[in-house]
Amino acid sequence: MSSPTGFGSAAGGPIDVLIVDDSAVVRQRLKAIVESDTRFRVLLAADPYEAVETLKRIVPGVILLDVEMPRMDGLTFLRKLMKQHPLPVVLCTSVADRAVRALEMGALEVIAKPDWRDPEKMAAWGSNLLESVRNAARAGRLPLKDDRPLAGDPKQSADAIIPRGAYHARAGMNAGERIIAVGVSTGGVQTVHKLLSGFASDSPGTVIAQHMPADFLPAFATRLDQDPKIPLQVHLAKHHDPIKPGNVYVIPGGVHGAVRRTGNGYRVEIMEGPAVNRHWPSVDVLFRSTAQAAGPHAAGVILTGMGADGAAGLLEMREAGALTIAQDEATSIVFGMPREAIKLGAAKFVYSTERISQALMTWAQGADTPSWH
Repeated sequence: MSSPTGFGSAAGGPIDVLIVDDSAVVRQRLKAIVESDTRFRVLLAADPYEAVETLKRIVPGVILLDVEMPRMDGLTFLRKLMKQHPLPVVLCTSVADRAVRALEMGALEVIAKPDWRDPEKMAAWGSNLLESVRNAARAGRLPLKDDRPLAGDPKQSADAIIPRGAYHARAGMNAGERIIAVGVSTGGVQTVHKLLSGFASDSPGTVIAQHMPADFLPAFATRLDQDPKIPLQVHLAKHHDPIKPGNVYVIPGGVHGAVRRTGNGYRVEIMEGPAVNRHWPSVDVLFRSTAQAAGPHAAGVILTGMGADGAAGLLEMREAGALTIAQDEATSIVFGMPREAIKLGAAKFVYSTERISQALMTWAQGADTPSWH
């Protein structure tokens, strides 16, 4: 794949979105959805070979990519693209394992293919698609004019799931009962692999809220568990799972996950309810519950992602005495969620992914704060 020679988005003009799909009908449907936002202009390619020819002439702001295509499949194209000319990519597939592999390769987001026959579901899917394309444009640091929150889409806070409350020390707790809560969104698959690769096999029980379509989260947990670089057991969390050292619990999609105190340890509580900050699971819900259950025995980490989910919850963790860390801008694929937490004063430390792992392992050995700054 040769390097592109020109740019498809003139200064102040619409942002080019390259749609790569072998179905002419699907291409036109996707084009209509994307161009309903006048800040975007769509280019079309029937397969990766046509996409390569387009990339020789124009650098699109975002690529919307199908997986199953003749001549070259989407994952092969994505692998070549990320090696030679990385661009923000949104992948469209309903195959969970392929979705997670694409995120590991560098795709920013993966959306499940819709049921084209259901008009009501298509309207919601189209809105989600547009927001994914907007997120990809923001991740590529492309200017979106009038970039305001979506109208008519009010954000619920964690109050809708868990009442606000303070941490209260309980008899029998000791400093060895430590727990880690992690919140992550766009660009997080690669980051979570790197973070957990730096953990010890006996590290505190860790709970992760990852923004991802519900159908893809089981494959995400499985691939983490199978990664030879991660010395931990990784599970898709179930209701009332005990949180044990050396184990990681990924909250399922379509629900919220909370940490609850039980005897001398903790357990996962799966909770239904409305989306919080437009997400199931919500990082704010996880962080608030961890603050209430563990207080100074917890560490909260907010990683790469779009939006502000987790910032308020991380502040509650800090106020409860927990160690709180935000990923730095240099290593964040999208510096949205960490930036909001830092602005709020929620993060005691701001570190690279590698240093976050080191800080957590230092803290897990009994230090109140990392031994370096």
